[in-house]
Amino acid sequence: MGKYFCSETDIRSAWDHVLSAFWQRYPNPYSTHVLTEDVVFREVTPDNCLLSRRLLTKTNRLPRWAERIFPSNLARSVYVVEDSIVDPNNRRLTTLTWNLNHSTLMTVVERCVFHGERDRPVWTRLIREAWISSGVFGLSRPIQEFGLSRFKSNQIKAMKGLEHALSKLHLSAAQSHHGDAPKDTSEKTKNLTASSNPQKPQEYV
Repeated sequence: MGKYFCSETDIRSAWDHVLSAFWQRYPNPYSTHVLTEDVVFREVTPDNCLLSRRLLTKTNRLPRWAERIFPSNLARSVYVVEDSIVDPNNRRLTTLTWNLNHSTLMTVVERCVFHGERDRPVWTRLIREAWISSGVFGLSRPIQEFGLSRFKSNQIKAMKGLEHALSKLHLSAAQSHHGDAPKDTSEKTKNLTASSNPQKPQEYV
């Protein structure tokens, strides 16, 4: 039946700041496994929502026991699609990500909702969900357990990366306030070095 993960986090920063940090969170020292990110689609809807689709490349290190089972030529990178909807009227950013390759070995679908609450303007609520499944006969359970463990570890790093981006934004704003011109950080493509489960969401972009 797969593994399900859910967490809720309060981020001490306004929603518009979190939104800006979300787009600028790579590269950061906590996400060195993220190699590239590319915007492949973007449009503004008639109701003023921003739809985006991005393709990310990440490293794909297998556990030691799996390296003895699966072919040595198995790709060491995984390609991840990230769909997102920015709804400024409701102060909500919703993302949905899933892996394109290695889907028989393991599929990880993640949904995040960043919600700015009007009665708490300096806080943003993050609800993160993940669905982890495997189609490998006889090994699906240990693969799913490994996937869940790695996901928990990576989501901690993801939060630290977002906080890192937020701190850079706050520093830049402070410097701008004192007369320093902010740097232009806009790029379309970045190459980086540095058990009953709720219903799995569908692609929506």
